[in-house]
Amino acid sequence: MASLPISDLNDRAREVFRLVVEGYLSTGQPVGSKALAGGGGLNLSPASIRSVLADLERIGLLAAPHTSAGRMPTESGLRLFVDGMMQVAEPTKEERAVIESRLSEPGPIEAALEATSAILSDLSACAGVVMVPRRESRISQLSLVPISDNRVLAVLVGSDGSVENRIVELSGPPRSGALEEASNYITAHLSGKTLVEAARAMHADLTSGRSALDSASSDLVARGLAVWSEDAANRPVLIVRGQANLLDESAISDIERVRSLIEDLESKQSIAELLDLAREARSARIFIGSENRLFALSGSSVIASPFHDRNGSVVGVVGVIGPTRLNYARVVPMVDYTAQSLGKLIG
Repeated sequence: MASLPISDLNDRAREVFRLVVEGYLSTGQPVGSKALAGGGGLNLSPASIRSVLADLERIGLLAAPHTSAGRMPTESGLRLFVDGMMQVAEPTKEERAVIESRLSEPGPIEAALEATSAILSDLSACAGVVMVPRRESRISQLSLVPISDNRVLAVLVGSDGSVENRIVELSGPPRSGALEEASNYITAHLSGKTLVEAARAMHADLTSGRSALDSASSDLVARGLAVWSEDAANRPVLIVRGQANLLDESAISDIERVRSLIEDLESKQSIAELLDLAREARSARIFIGSENRLFALSGSSVIASPFHDRNGSVVGVVGVIGPTRLNYARVVPMVDYTAQSLGKLIG
């Protein structure tokens, strides 16, 4: 059921709703009318509070678990609270100090990325995730070397001096001279391009008739370029730390949710695709429960924020995975601050 905009709630309903959500996010337990009346913040009788709670449940913002007379926010209610009512605080001085000190430790950028996921996990008591910057190495040279009748070693030298090797499977032995022709074509015509740009340029050459390559050599070029693209798609570079934090008491009491959550976390390709949705956001983006297909069954939320290089280009995403009852007001600015700190480090 679609929830109403926050402006459609009267002051009384808005205040009751806020107290229920804040109480639930703080304790993880449904909030009852007695607790609301006893808190002293509402000038309403328990009967009036129960009436407001029933109205909020009727319009889809609250739900009453069968094991409790109290109410808890639905996913629609959490979304309404996050977008329209949540007061976001700055990270504390201590949190900023932890983030800055651990990211300033000497070492390669890979170590900083590992540290980032661990920092977010430790500070949020959830799982910390970092999608490593995508490397789009530009081709300096690509050589194809035969190693058997139907296997070729592709050696890619990047413009940054990096060297990578991949095995290319062929349907049969290549024509004599085809490997040399393919290697020379790549170096002469595709040097300086990324793999994606090189594949497009080769396709344009072939379709326009500008390429002198025959079908055997052009097939070798295509296979040599494709092996890297396929490899990158099948193995997204993602760092996840603190998965054990997600196995809280509520998760342990629901074995199916635990199983679903573990399967979700093992599907790194799916997590990378979800984080990729936050690449164009200006600040942290929040995905609540079934709003994202990946965590629809396990009832988890994701807070993700992009980080940029010195030119303002997005190079990756950091985030936190936790239960839907996350302390969003605290975790959102923490994720944003960590993304900003990591961006400064990368430059």
